[in-house]
Amino acid sequence: MTTLVDYQSNRIVELMDAPDEQRDSDWLKDALQQAVMLELATLPPYLSALWSIEDQGSDVAAAISRIVFDEMSHLGLAGNLLTTIGGTPRLADHKTVPRYPGPLPGGVRPELTVFLSGLTKNSLDLFSRIEEPDDPVAESGSGRTSIGAFYTAIHEAFRLHPELITGARQIRRFMTHHGEGNDVVVLSSPTDVEQAIGIIKEQGEGTAASPENPHPGEQGELAHFYVFRELFHGRKLIRTSQNPDRWEFAGDAIPMPSALPMGTVPAGGWEAGGLPAPDDETRQQLAEVNHQYSEMLRFLEQAWQATAPAMMQSKLSAAVTRMRFLVGPSQLLMQRALPDGSGRTYGPEFRYMDP
Repeated sequence: MTTLVDYQSNRIVELMDAPDEQRDSDWLKDALQQAVMLELATLPPYLSALWSIEDQGSDVAAAISRIVFDEMSHLGLAGNLLTTIGGTPRLADHKTVPRYPGPLPGGVRPELTVFLSGLTKNSLDLFSRIEEPDDPVAESGSGRTSIGAFYTAIHEAFRLHPELITGARQIRRFMTHHGEGNDVVVLSSPTDVEQAIGIIKEQGEGTAASPENPHPGEQGELAHFYVFRELFHGRKLIRTSQNPDRWEFAGDAIPMPSALPMGTVPAGGWEAGGLPAPDDETRQQLAEVNHQYSEMLRFLEQAWQATAPAMMQSKLSAAVTRMRFLVGPSQLLMQRALPDGSGRTYGPEFRYMDP
């Protein structure tokens, strides 16, 4: 089997349709490359919304920030799941990076169009649909195959083939200060793999019995789907009855924070969206964000390619630094008005650029 890395393929759907006897080493490498792409796809939209919030010390900004750090951990764990079976994540490639607006990779949740904008009710609704479980404990599910179901299939393939787990080329990043279970750790045994997949699934979806995140940064923290639904409804999720449990968005009000009015990035970026060309300073800021994003992906890919631990950590640190370099220019863009009189502003495009 040849690993297919085209972001806009239906590969996850095809992998889920494969019978158990075909879910071998090649199937796992293919599936985990798709998982890496899937984890990366959530970061730009979540970050755009987070950076648009004017009060970065607000409870809403803190809630989204916790989710962003969870997703960074998930990307690290997904990459380690791939390298432990002898694969190598591909991130710095026009075929593998997400393009916005557009679908999630692999044909998962095909009804969704993922876009980049500031924080709005529409973006919160999108984020919750990305994270939605098959059978949420509050509200009804969409009936589509969830990201969690995809990870369950990956876990079953690992259970069938534990001999594939080698612990090779594992990046490490201690992130416990961002939440329980957020460390990116070495995966060298079936137990390690099971725990990693459990963290990825349960931080996003919760469990069948509870909307709470079993690996929280704070006591009582909800899984991502329920956090985004709380923010969308503007109400805390509370248990309204027991035996059976019933959860509803009927608790204390959650005010929508003031956010910079970043517009929705058009396909191909701002200059391809039919707007008047940005001025030179805006164009330079857009290029700076795209450059730092692309460098981050290249350094992260190189970290998983390295064999010497010192080189691996050096490349990983460089990737983290580039991530931090994205914040300032992105927020400056959100203060620059679009030249169409809409009252909206520019924002980061997260476009991959060759070196």
